[in-house]
Amino acid sequence: MLHWLMFMLIACGFSLALYMVGLPLSPQKLKYFSWHKWIGVTVFLLAVARLAWRLTHPAPALPATMPLWQQRAAALNIVALYMLILVIPLTGWLYSSATGVPTVYLGLVQLPDLLVRNKVLAEQLRLAHVTLNFSMLALVIIHSAAALKRHLVDRDDVLWRMLPFIKLRGK
Repeated sequence: MLHWLMFMLIACGFSLALYMVGLPLSPQKLKYFSWHKWIGVTVFLLAVARLAWRLTHPAPALPATMPLWQQRAAALNIVALYMLILVIPLTGWLYSSATGVPTVYLGLVQLPDLLVRNKVLAEQLRLAHVTLNFSMLALVIIHSAAALKRHLVDRDDVLWRMLPFIKLRGK
């Protein structure tokens, strides 16, 4: 369930970012930036919780019929996704700090600035934040394509295990 909640938050944050960056400066755009930051902080907090859960509750084993190279590729993809889910919100927070615009979570809790205002560094952090987000998009596409391949071609239960509202057949 946490997997899908995080997916929805990340998809919303990414979509909101794509929409808002092209808008002219306005109170509405600033509101969208706040929402984007709130989503990022929430994703980071949920990622920490998910990582703690995963460290104490290993994922189900992949099917024995899955070739070793696919198992390793899946594991590498998951590790990269976890890293990005943690790093991307941090680059956003660093970027916000470097621009001199505070991050106020849910409009209630002001997070400390991690950097002093620095226009050149802010631009580098913005570029890093954008690049890492599009890298995550590529990994999510690969992750999804692999799950669909396992379901449609290999006909195993990997995809069914990932869908929280569907019971496995015969289980």
